[in-house]
Amino acid sequence: MTHLVIRARSDRGVERSIRETMSMLNLTKVNHATIIPDRPTYAGMLQKAKDFVTWGEVDAKTIATLLRERGRMSGDKPVTDDAISSGSEYESIDSFATALASGDATMKSVEGLKPVLRLHPPRGAKGWGGIKRAYSTGGALGFRGSAIADLASRMV
Repeated sequence: MTHLVIRARSDRGVERSIRETMSMLNLTKVNHATIIPDRPTYAGMLQKAKDFVTWGEVDAKTIATLLRERGRMSGDKPVTDDAISSGSEYESIDSFATALASGDATMKSVEGLKPVLRLHPPRGAKGWGGIKRAYSTGGALGFRGSAIADLASRMV
């Protein structure tokens, strides 16, 4: 199981420990996203930053789309099948996305792959849906479950 984490709010005027937690998650700017494995250490970090990020369980198809459209290699080059095969043991973006979704690989498994996905702000009339409220009450923050795939598709 893997989570897609997207930063929704700025850290202006935020407690230092929360700002450091978001930095450890590689979420340094608004609309940045990262893919992390489902581990207890990351769960604690997500709970600490829950008022500034949104996250949910992501599948291999969504990961492959994000890597193709918004993934970057060193030198700001796009992610291609050749880049994945030359920098790791995986032969294509799809096989790497499957390994990421199952938790067998991390973003560090491919040499030269940047851990951050720079996304577009959410398209559509709803946009974020309110960045000061939790997702469970109609806002944008906190755990979304599988609904993160819909948000990611609006941000690609």
